[in-house]
Amino acid sequence: MPVDTSFAGRGYPPGDVYVVSREKLREFAEATGATHPAHTDPEAARALGYPDVVAPPTFAVVVAQRAEAQYVDDPAAGIDFSRVVHADERFTHHRPIHAGDRLATTLHVDAVTQRAGLSMITTRCEIADADGAPVATVVSTLAVRPEDAA
Repeated sequence: MPVDTSFAGRGYPPGDVYVVSREKLREFAEATGATHPAHTDPEAARALGYPDVVAPPTFAVVVAQRAEAQYVDDPAAGIDFSRVVHADERFTHHRPIHAGDRLATTLHVDAVTQRAGLSMITTRCEIADADGAPVATVVSTLAVRPEDAA
């Protein structure tokens, strides 16, 4: 089944709140080689003016991908994740993410187009804190190879 281009323009309401923990930030920092002590040491983070350990900038993708799953996992969308190639990811940070944040993400499917046999999908995740204030915007582009591509 090909990717359904009619999903372009759809929005998805926020799903479950993502509670940012020190441990998740530590694990992410370790996995990505982010060595600044503010990612793992609360005192180092507080010395820089943060309320708790602060996330590496790309941590927002963890939150965004949970929201994107609403779309990607929908059988009607026609996305076979085994054929997905990550084409682009852009982050706009409105403020740093830190331990203790309770984040809600609204997903927008901005574009679904066909190019040279590929389906190009652009999503935008608007991440907000518990008060509804913007925290980050994550724009992702996925390329979905056709079924007959080797």
